[in-house]
Amino acid sequence: MKPGAALPWWPLPLVAGALPLAASLIAWAVSTHAGAVPACNPFIDSCVSISRAARQDASIAWFRALLLPAATLQALVWVLQAQALRTLGGDAVRGSALAMSVLGAVAGVALVAYGSFLGVDGEVYRFLRRYGTVTAFGGTCLAMLVAARALQRLHALGRVEVPRGHARALLVLLGAVVLLGVGNAVVGAVAGGALADRVENVTEWWGSLGLALGFAVIASLWRRWGLRWGVRRG
Repeated sequence: MKPGAALPWWPLPLVAGALPLAASLIAWAVSTHAGAVPACNPFIDSCVSISRAARQDASIAWFRALLLPAATLQALVWVLQAQALRTLGGDAVRGSALAMSVLGAVAGVALVAYGSFLGVDGEVYRFLRRYGTVTAFGGTCLAMLVAARALQRLHALGRVEVPRGHARALLVLLGAVVLLGVGNAVVGAVAGGALADRVENVTEWWGSLGLALGFAVIASLWRRWGLRWGVRRG
């Protein structure tokens, strides 16, 4: 066996974060072209939710084709992030690494459930879609929060370099996603009706963008640390 190239890890979180956002945008574009949803800017006009844009016959296949692999990749990202933290920090972050792996796996399964049952009629399937979305968003946010806290601890111990800009970016993105979720819940409880629907629509799109950028920050950190896995060629 001859030694081969060592493949970098950093493209993995970049792709894992970008795929769900790309799936949503492609589904919206296909549905808009087919006249199934209004032609508007969903990030500003709050005219359509991600679920509605991806529920049409013309778009759901594209959406699933990108979202379901992304769910697996995101779960893998958290397993690898946990492995990297255990290697760098040992007992100092053992609990955080375990929590990150569990949260990432739960979020990945929830994202698969959401994508698999999108467009399927029935109360049970509506329940799976709704709570699949909440669990996927919530689990990913919590995994990122655990990762950010563990990285701060390791940085303080001098075991890993975390540039201040990266740490701040991750916390700002997480804070923004959480605020979007809280705002959505408050408006839904107080206002209801059309206003609640519009707020829910726009928070879905901005929340997806926020999580994609969070994975991009993780990718940047992995690239900076030079994380790689070796490949041998026979």
